Amino acid sequence: MPKKKSVRRNAEAFKKWAEGISHFLQTVGSGQSAEHASWLHDYAIIRLYREFERLMLHALVVAINNVSDTMSAVTGIEFPKHLTDEVCEYLIIGTGYFDFRGRDGLIGILRKYVPDDHYLLTAVKKSKYKKALERLACLRNFAAHESSPSKRAVLAAVGQKKIGSCGSWLKCQRRFDAIKDRLKELANEIEQRAPY
Repeated sequence: MPKKKSVRRNAEAFKKWAEGISHFLQTVGSGQSAEHASWLHDYAIIRLYREFERLMLHALVVAINNVSDTMSAVTGIEFPKHLTDEVCEYLIIGTGYFDFRGRDGLIGILRKYVPDDHYLLTAVKKSKYKKALERLACLRNFAAHESSPSKRAVLAAVGQKKIGSCGSWLKCQRRFDAIKDRLKELANEIEQRAPY
């Protein structure tokens, strides 16, 4: 029988992945050209976003699965006491994939499934995580697409009038580490407040 998902275990895994990405940048980035270092930072923010997405999806699955009245309180619909992880995931993403548009988008998704006083939502809503969450989403989109809309969004998120590339911005002044460290802090908070 498979183990139930654990928010604590997933938060710990996210923190390890985040540090692994930093280690990758330090190890592989050493001695690279400026252009290649920028490319490595593009990859790093995409990977960090992916791992954070995974943490949020797993935390939502656990919230729905382990306290069936959590989603019932939000939707007004009575759900069975025990749902499988797969059913919970389907309720969240359907046949698509989990994705969020910045901090407000993530808060909007969480509000569909958990009440306002749920630990997951209260942690994500804290103002100290706002900048990191906004930058994570905008920088990831800019690194992945480099479209005009993604560039406008990232300029607003970082408060600048121009930017060369996502990676070139991230590699300066330890900006990647600042985002990563704040997200690890959020993961710590979620881990500490999660029931298991």
